Amino acid sequence: MSDGRNVRVILDQGVPRDAARLLRDRGYECTHVSDIGMSKASDREIIDQALNAGAIAVTLDADFHALLAVSGAAGPSVIRIRREGLDAQALTGIVDKVLVEYALDLAQGSLITVKLNKTTSHQLPIGRR
Repeated sequence: MSDGRNVRVILDQGVPRDAARLLRDRGYECTHVSDIGMSKASDREIIDQALNAGAIAVTLDADFHALLAVSGAAGPSVIRIRREGLDAQALTGIVDKVLVEYALDLAQGSLITVKLNKTTSHQLPIGRR
């Protein structure tokens, strides 16, 4: 379990709402978009909210990665979960593990993709050498 280290996280619409509470229990400053009146917000608006709040966005949606890659933006960091049928408890465990193991990447601006047997990290902006 993490102590949170003042890490801010914003959860997208498709992520179980209860995961926000579970992540707060683990020490993270976490909100779900539905808790801040953004349940119908566009992906771009959620990305902007995460950037303005200094938060890491967690999503099931590939569009977040695409928007950031095409724009050449250096942030915010995004964790995309590509695993079907996760409940809030399972998703919380995965997000906590990624936040700890990829803390440096996330702090520098990265797109993290979590699959069943593999997690990848790509530093933002995409294409930077």
